[in-house]
Amino acid sequence: MDIRVTLDGQPADATLNDSPAARDLASLLPLTLDLEDFHGIERIADPPRELTTHDATEPAAAKAGDLAYYAPWGDLALFYKNGPSASADLLILGHINADADQLAEARRLTIETAP
Repeated sequence: MDIRVTLDGQPADATLNDSPAARDLASLLPLTLDLEDFHGIERIADPPRELTTHDATEPAAAKAGDLAYYAPWGDLALFYKNGPSASADLLILGHINADADQLAEARRLTIETAP
């Protein structure tokens, strides 16, 4: 599913996968979130509500550019470096095509449905 993403007002190509959690995120769009750094590998934000974890996809390690949902805390995570090993608690929702520096410095993320 194509989405429109802006990072601090700068557009970036992005897609969401077809997982139940990604479809649930899509139901919240448009969405603007303030990001903060977490552990020097990702930017995180709290969506307005928890996303479904029903029928979650197989665990996968996050890669730079991945948009993910960390179920135990209910956080959205935007990885600017490759993440740790795969975890059933981390659901990959999609991918944002932007360079690592833009992802690492992003303070505001806006996600909208693609026209």
